[in-house]
Amino acid sequence: MPVLGSTIDSENLTLTFTAEFSSPIERVWQVWADPRQLERWWGPPTWPATFGRFEFSVGGRADYFMTGPDGTTAHGWWKFTAIDEPTLLALEDGFANADGTPIDESDTTSTVANLEPIEAGTLMTVTATFKDLEQLEKLVRMGMQEGMASAMGQLDAVLASQSNFEGIGDAPLY
Repeated sequence: MPVLGSTIDSENLTLTFTAEFSSPIERVWQVWADPRQLERWWGPPTWPATFGRFEFSVGGRADYFMTGPDGTTAHGWWKFTAIDEPTLLALEDGFANADGTPIDESDTTSTVANLEPIEAGTLMTVTATFKDLEQLEKLVRMGMQEGMASAMGQLDAVLASQSNFEGIGDAPLY
């Protein structure tokens, strides 16, 4: 499993995950930039994601839903706030209705994914920042820490599934 650990920081209202991959930074970047690859790891193994709208640009939006083992769906949305390929991705994240509209646009988290080349491949640090302690505690109780760790645990298989990442957006992954 690539996840090195996760840390809850109640004082700074953050939940941070670190993971290490043997793949080069450009390849790891693709698992964020390509919605078909995101679908293969975003969400815990028992709650796979499906991305609909995916406008990968600053100010762009992504809409997705995760499907549970019993067919229940949980919808979410992202608004991309910063993109610096291949090292930084920042977004606002919130819950959505089935049609993709935000349930409460003020009830969001800010997520930043930092990718750093290291001798062994790539170090990825993902930090979610919450608006207050109540929101942090609520999402941790909902299983965010375990869910994100298990989702990131699927990345090695996604990264290994295509050794040549050039032109990946044009090629079917299944």
